[in-house]
Amino acid sequence: MARYSLTRIISTSALAGLCAAVLLGSVSTAFAQRCPGPSGFNKWLHGFKKQAIAEGISPQTVAAALNGVTYDPRTIKKDRAQGVFAQDFNTFSRRMVSKNRLQAGKARMRKYGKTLKQVEQQYGVPGPVLVAFWGLETDFGAFMGDMQSIRSLATLSYDCRRPEEFRVQLMDALRVIDRGDLTPSQMRGPAHGEVGQFQFQPSTYYKYAVDYDGDGRRDLVRSAGDSLASAANYIRAKGWQPGQPWLEEVIVPKNLPWDQADVTIQRPRLFWSRYGVTYRNGKPVPADNVPSALLLPMGRNGPAFLAYPNFINIYLDWNNSLIYSTTAGYFATRLGGAPPLRRGNAPVFSAAQNKQLQRLLQQRGYDVGKIDGVIGAGTRAAIRDMQVKYGLPADSYPSQALIRKLQAGG
Repeated sequence: MARYSLTRIISTSALAGLCAAVLLGSVSTAFAQRCPGPSGFNKWLHGFKKQAIAEGISPQTVAAALNGVTYDPRTIKKDRAQGVFAQDFNTFSRRMVSKNRLQAGKARMRKYGKTLKQVEQQYGVPGPVLVAFWGLETDFGAFMGDMQSIRSLATLSYDCRRPEEFRVQLMDALRVIDRGDLTPSQMRGPAHGEVGQFQFQPSTYYKYAVDYDGDGRRDLVRSAGDSLASAANYIRAKGWQPGQPWLEEVIVPKNLPWDQADVTIQRPRLFWSRYGVTYRNGKPVPADNVPSALLLPMGRNGPAFLAYPNFINIYLDWNNSLIYSTTAGYFATRLGGAPPLRRGNAPVFSAAQNKQLQRLLQQRGYDVGKIDGVIGAGTRAAIRDMQVKYGLPADSYPSQALIRKLQAGG
């Protein structure tokens, strides 16, 4: 979950074929040369051990977890080649919400039905939401990663890119061990130290994990009950509203104020109702004041959803990739009984075309972040702004018309 799940997907879900769903980037050789090599790692580790003991972690835990730990070049290599979602929503969601994964998810809903009902009663989070995340994160616990989490975290804590961030995670990983939840050898996962069936970062594990099965340990590696309840505990803490929707498929008319269709813009459902937005079954959207955003992951000609605070505040906190989050929300609706979505006829743009568009926007002074072919929040905002300027439907999605106008320099 959270920050590093793009890399985790590459590492832990090979059977799902996700390597095809990501575009790997790299940092320059010059940047890498500014980072320390392995020669100073032992000295740094010695100092960190002293710091951990000073912060109250037992010397026995520090020794068990950190004695003999070495610098891991494989962790650095994976960190330097982090994956980002480059596929469009239709392609990615077809791959992730496959027939097999839907069947597996429904089987888990039946198998853990009693637990899921009890968890929802206690935490307010519906079973389909939990099972969908469970399936996307680790294929229901089947692929949790095989790297030594403590070694990975120690390497990244010593490295130059985000050392303060990872030192917090490493310290909390030691606290998880010190509390008796896991042993160092049980803490295995992808390259950034996430652990368990929902891929919690150590700080999230330490703060939100619960012992749901009552065996005295918060075991998110081997206990499905602990894992499901802990995920629900985390989601509730982030502000989940019980009994409220997260994502609903809708049908949009041909004429809308498209510049209002963005996950960052919330309007009362009355706003969308007045423009003729309907549910999939043709029923009008209620003319009430429930806040919602019109989410068009592939523009006005693709799928359409009303996204509610549960989606905006929870799903995008879990993973800020709109493609992943929308897929997770859609998967949960399918597990809850919704039909397959209407995918529309939106054009598909390649990563190369998206990079070209990002460069053109960057030349106009827009901050689109890294030129990586991924239509993230900055790129979407820039697209919408230029669409408004050119009098094009401002649905925040690439179009050949926009590219032509940008190339013309008007």
